[in-house]
Amino acid sequence: MFTSVLVANRGEIAVRIIRTLRTLGIHSIAVYSDADADARHVGEADESLRIGPSAARESYLSIDRIIDAAVRTGAQALHPGYGFLSENAELAEACERAGIVFIGPKAASIHTMGDKIEAKQTVAKSGVPVVPGIDGRGTSDAELIGAARELGFPILIKPSAGGGGKGMRLVHTAKDLAKELAAARREALAAFNDDALLLEHYVHAPRHIEIQIAADQHGNVVHFGERECSLQRRHQKIIEEAPSPFVTPEMRAEMGRQAIAAAVACAYTNVGTVEFIVPGNADGAFYFMEMNTRLQVEHPVTEAVYGIDLVEWQLRIAAGEPLPLTQDQIQPRGHAIEARIYAEDPASGFLPTGGTIVGLREPIGIDTRIDSGLRVGTTIGSSYDPLLAKVIAWGENRHDAMQRLDQALADTTVLGVITNVSHLRTVLRDPAVVAGNLSTHLVEALPPFVRATIPDAAIAAAALFHLTIGDRRSAWSASFGWRHGGAAPAIIYLQTDGATPLTVAVHATNQGTTVKIDSGAWLTASLRQESGVFVGHVGDASYRFDVALDALDGETLWLGHGGETWTVRRVAHPRRARIADAVVAGPITSPMPGTLQTVHVSDGDHVVAGQALAVVEAMKMEHTVVAPANGIVVRVLGHAGQQVRLNETLMLFELVAEEAHP
Repeated sequence: MFTSVLVANRGEIAVRIIRTLRTLGIHSIAVYSDADADARHVGEADESLRIGPSAARESYLSIDRIIDAAVRTGAQALHPGYGFLSENAELAEACERAGIVFIGPKAASIHTMGDKIEAKQTVAKSGVPVVPGIDGRGTSDAELIGAARELGFPILIKPSAGGGGKGMRLVHTAKDLAKELAAARREALAAFNDDALLLEHYVHAPRHIEIQIAADQHGNVVHFGERECSLQRRHQKIIEEAPSPFVTPEMRAEMGRQAIAAAVACAYTNVGTVEFIVPGNADGAFYFMEMNTRLQVEHPVTEAVYGIDLVEWQLRIAAGEPLPLTQDQIQPRGHAIEARIYAEDPASGFLPTGGTIVGLREPIGIDTRIDSGLRVGTTIGSSYDPLLAKVIAWGENRHDAMQRLDQALADTTVLGVITNVSHLRTVLRDPAVVAGNLSTHLVEALPPFVRATIPDAAIAAAALFHLTIGDRRSAWSASFGWRHGGAAPAIIYLQTDGATPLTVAVHATNQGTTVKIDSGAWLTASLRQESGVFVGHVGDASYRFDVALDALDGETLWLGHGGETWTVRRVAHPRRARIADAVVAGPITSPMPGTLQTVHVSDGDHVVAGQALAVVEAMKMEHTVVAPANGIVVRVLGHAGQQVRLNETLMLFELVAEEAHP
């Protein structure tokens, strides 16, 4: 076994790999960019080394810098995690030249299975069923359009390189194909430096089922059953489980056999995943989709059901050991389900978010696990993937596992950054999900997510917090009217998540504290700290809140309850601006942190409602900023290529005179 391993990754997967290395007594080496100098994975490793600036291309995606770090630290082996360079054949070759063991398959297998076109051709020769499609390598868009007519619509466009749903396009009619091909090529080139595409006949209401395999250097190959990965949004998985509520024992055995055949076809070694697409209206039919030549994000559900550590298996296989178990020794137990926590705002079309973690509570419970790269002080920017953490729950059956996961998500609070935790709980409670009637379209078909209204108890808690803990002084010695037995109530103005400010009056007497929100009634209220959280009480309602003050401005409170989070900002004056006033002369802001990719307008341009003003890109996702009404661009403040923060002003805008209202 190795004595030292360099982890060529960051975030939650780096922390997770380091955990296994520590268990095995292996010296762990972390690498980091400038953005991650204080990251959790850096602190948990035995040794760490800076590899470059924040930009991924100059740090985590730089093979030369990764190899240099491994050589300088004397690492015997390198674990690539997932994402970044994990499926890069050039990295595997560079490791071999440097005398470093790459913890993954050989470069030839990565190359074969990393190219979706070549992968389909390779497995098809071994009899593995594949989706009917068109090989687009070296083929012009015009030729693809001609061939698509015979394939039949709808058609799915897929980049030959890469994964994660990036660059994929679903096309329903021939008239849209040319435009979508151009967009897919542009995204594929930007994400994978390869614009080769393939077209596949679109499978109706499909399920996404994958088989975990492991293959050693002695010719042994086994599988660990299936994972159900059908709950996706924009082709990105958000909830996964094992086993699938859909797959029968006979289907599982056949899919396992075909997955092993696919691995043998490319002389695969180490841990990998063979992904299949299953038509929703077919009985037992399935088709090879692709093979991931790395550890999967969702690997913990397999670990929970089969009682194994897949990272340990990777290490042992790479060290030349035979597989620890034979196929007949691999037996499942119970059910496991995982939810991915992303830095995104479900109530704003799932736009990427960012910020600094000011408060954090992660779930602790029986048969509950969290893989996380977070800690208080972590800054979430737009340089890397928005995946922050994963929550995994195991149960004797599916119902128990789902109940435990829901409770674990309710016990998860990330303050300072908006996340999708509450949306995940909404998905878990959907009747189709509860029944196991899944498809890759289910999440997209759900009603638009609406953030829960902040309860009065949270507003009261925020007011009390601001008047006491937030001001870092005793409630009884404050000079602004908040005093024991005093006659004058304290008045504070609070704005919740950008809504109209509220006037909150707080009155403390010998009999207790009462609070009045706007023109409501006076209600008894209290705020106390209990077991690391605050308990806010107003009237007959009581809530347990996670509370943190944003240190950047000292006025914004983050409150979390049951997986939901709100911001409550203390403001100087309750300005109740009219809608027209808010648009007459105001800023056009960035809807997410990222790069201002394109600016379509100049100072003085007249624009119409809905006209594209600029494009902001983050996490390989483009968002078009449009004019809110007919008007004039007074001044453009941003420029193409500029890094922008969430809500940063891009330009100033005015309504045209005839549309302004008195």
